[in-house]
Amino acid sequence: MVWGGLGIWTPTPLHAWRRWLACLFGAQIDTTAKIYPGVRIWYPPNLTMERFATLGPGVNCYAMAPIQLEAYALVSQDAHLCAGTHDIDDPHFQLRTRPIRIGRDAWVAAEAFVGPGVTIGDRAVLGARAVAMRSLDQGGVYAGNPARKLRERLAFPQNDE
Repeated sequence: MVWGGLGIWTPTPLHAWRRWLACLFGAQIDTTAKIYPGVRIWYPPNLTMERFATLGPGVNCYAMAPIQLEAYALVSQDAHLCAGTHDIDDPHFQLRTRPIRIGRDAWVAAEAFVGPGVTIGDRAVLGARAVAMRSLDQGGVYAGNPARKLRERLAFPQNDE
């Protein structure tokens, strides 16, 4: 209720306000990280955002297990980070959670889906509307459903800490 009333709809420039609200409920977010309007965070204590990490507009961060965005990681608009699923072969349909890690300088593009237990390697790219149910190699460029490696990302200077 607090996030819906005081956070999700706020104007774009109010990153500090949204960071403060998320941290108030247990998230660990660096003061340089950005949370855009429309972001939904389920259970903030499981969210960690390092230096200059970004959750773009409308991202659904379903943090049933820890979700970590390392330095300069970018999750673009309407992407979905889902750290939980159910065991479909269990008669009790038990919940299964596994952490998600988005590596340094990695990019999860618009409307992509990242499933439980996935690590997006440093500098890796998950293309728009792609689905990652397995970890992505460092520096790889992936697209499709399921995500398939297309090529290696070109080298560029690293962001400075």
